[in-house]
Amino acid sequence: MGLSNYGVAGIYSVALKNLRLFLAGLVIFSTVSCGEHPSVENKRTYRIGYMICNSEYETLHRFRPLTAYLSKRLGVDFEAVAIDTIDFTKEVDKLDFTHTNSLLYIIMNRNHGVEILAAERAGSLGARSRGAIVALKKSGIRNIKDLKGKTMAFGPMLAPTAYMTQLALLLKGGIDPENDLSFYSIPPGSYKHEKVIYGVLFERYDAGAFPMLDFERMARDGKIDQNDFTVIAEGIPIPYCNFGVTQRVDDSFARKFKKTLLDIKKDDTVEIDGEKIKVLDRAQIDGYEVIKDKDFDIVREMAKGTNMPPYQKF
Repeated sequence: MGLSNYGVAGIYSVALKNLRLFLAGLVIFSTVSCGEHPSVENKRTYRIGYMICNSEYETLHRFRPLTAYLSKRLGVDFEAVAIDTIDFTKEVDKLDFTHTNSLLYIIMNRNHGVEILAAERAGSLGARSRGAIVALKKSGIRNIKDLKGKTMAFGPMLAPTAYMTQLALLLKGGIDPENDLSFYSIPPGSYKHEKVIYGVLFERYDAGAFPMLDFERMARDGKIDQNDFTVIAEGIPIPYCNFGVTQRVDDSFARKFKKTLLDIKKDDTVEIDGEKIKVLDRAQIDGYEVIKDKDFDIVREMAKGTNMPPYQKF
């Protein structure tokens, strides 16, 4: 038997009502889903790559409090990752922010698009650092020419004020390390700058290449007496360690990160493992300041003159 007109109309009415309810539910679900996206994004963990200065333990000990402080102030999670200088360019594309020396910065800026955010202040030169060649006073070595036929120790090859600066000074002074030194070496393992300084002090090497900041710190801590040494040559001040941002981070968040760094005060603290820690004291710095990419041009010229990355020619 066929359906009556009333029965057909009733079925259409019910179907139309159900369709309206389905569409209304779909709109509500879509609205809720869209509203959830910001919270998912906020759960992202940002990775900060810290160049290993002396050892992995020492680097994380210094910068974990700063990382926790940034998390607290910016309301997001940060992960501190300690990375060896020679591995940094392999890891940079997995990072959001970088903390490196000036040579690594110009390499990553050229090859990976890392942009500068802020420079670190520490020691007598503030946001600048100076490399030197130093010998014992009693050695009789007074200038670069006196190094001919002598032995010498350098810091890590990618250390701008423990290798590149000194190489530039030697070449300018007419000394080719490959041909004019009887022997040169880079100490293995951690705390290379201290090992170079001690190597000169205990006469394992005739001269050493290291940052003046490390020299100052060792003297301040009573580890050495600066009067035992003579500075043969000093390089020009160049930018010190710095924070950069990779292409993975949007500009607005990068600006917030930068402002937070610049606003850190001497007495700002954070709680780590139940202990309240002064952020700058633990990081062994005095603060952060604005720096521009063009301030690194002096490092670029030095790298070109010494056949160093990112301009090396084989």
